[in-house]
Amino acid sequence: MLENLRKISIEDFNYPLPVEQIAQYPLEARDNSRLLVLKENNISEDTFLTLASHLPAESLLIFNETRVVHARLLFRKPSGSQIEIFCLEPVKPTNDIQLAFQQQQSCTWKCLVGNARRWKSGSLDIVSEMGCSPVQLTATLNERDETAFYIHFEWTPSHLTFAQILEYFGKIPLPPYISRDASENDNTRYQTVFARNNGSVAAPTAGLHFTPEVLSSLAKKNIKTDSVTLHVGAGTFKPVSSETIGDHHMHFEQVIVPARILKEILSYKDKDKHITLVGTTTVRTLESVYWQGVKWLQKKPESAIMHIEQWDPYLNLSEKPVSTEDALQCVIDTLERFGLTELKGETSLMIAPGYTYHIPDAIITNFHQPKSTLLLLVAAFIGEKWKDAYHYALLNNFRFLSYGDSCLFFKHKLK
Repeated sequence: MLENLRKISIEDFNYPLPVEQIAQYPLEARDNSRLLVLKENNISEDTFLTLASHLPAESLLIFNETRVVHARLLFRKPSGSQIEIFCLEPVKPTNDIQLAFQQQQSCTWKCLVGNARRWKSGSLDIVSEMGCSPVQLTATLNERDETAFYIHFEWTPSHLTFAQILEYFGKIPLPPYISRDASENDNTRYQTVFARNNGSVAAPTAGLHFTPEVLSSLAKKNIKTDSVTLHVGAGTFKPVSSETIGDHHMHFEQVIVPARILKEILSYKDKDKHITLVGTTTVRTLESVYWQGVKWLQKKPESAIMHIEQWDPYLNLSEKPVSTEDALQCVIDTLERFGLTELKGETSLMIAPGYTYHIPDAIITNFHQPKSTLLLLVAAFIGEKWKDAYHYALLNNFRFLSYGDSCLFFKHKLK
């Protein structure tokens, strides 16, 4: 199976996306975005405000509560050259994102550097005022590898956390296809209303459409909402540049999944009740949990830390298929054995056509870039109907990508 999957041509997931259909700004009201619904091979459209009317009563909806950090730092050299540092992931003294943001005084992060040819060595400084006190951030270039730079940060006053430093000095990291500078409005609108855990360098964009009104309408229909966390890395939105997907490298992203949610999913599965996942990040998180359960069923773990690699689902990890219930129960039991209430770890799971889904009955997502792994995930869920859905959206002037419109896809059922 893996050999055939790796040969999938990314050109088969290309489509013409006019620049004018890439949303540059959010709508004035989040829930006024259009909603394309694909159910039982039928395409219809509505507004996101009516989402609850399209979902079964007493079902479960799970979203990603990660929060986008102000990951773009702009420094200026004495010569006048501007250097942009884009924080990707923590390295020292910890690689745990939650702990890294609480770090005081200094830390080292893996970063992208814009205009790097102008910064060969040495340190850069930003100095400003926070209230009546001076604040200084210093960035020192330590080393680099083929993909990124390792930057050491130090700041004063040293009692401030790195989260506070980024919030003060940094800018919200809008995607490169939004061809404008970030504004004050983006600080609010490029976050979901339920964002809680600092850690993402890109928004889980399917969640951007939710409002208190939408959440209230779901509750009135007894649709329960809950959340997991996947801290979105820059690699998630990187287009596939190789001819086949087998040569594409997925980056690891950190996840947090409370055990109570796994118990909740089990309960809904046992009663054959509907589960909707909001966004590709939530999909990848919970599908990764399934595969972690499969791995732990094969070999009793020495620790309860998730680690799912890109091709794990396609390596015949089990001689016979493992049910969703057995895999999730294994994860729950393992967490209890180690006295933990949540699953933490990382995943680089790639979902592509040929993949068998285990958790969602429907997914809510935005319209994705051509030749992206996100589009592969959608195609794995609804089959060739993705072409019809995207053709409809293009023909009817839907808005695409992060600030664009939304989709509700019900699971493609094989005949």
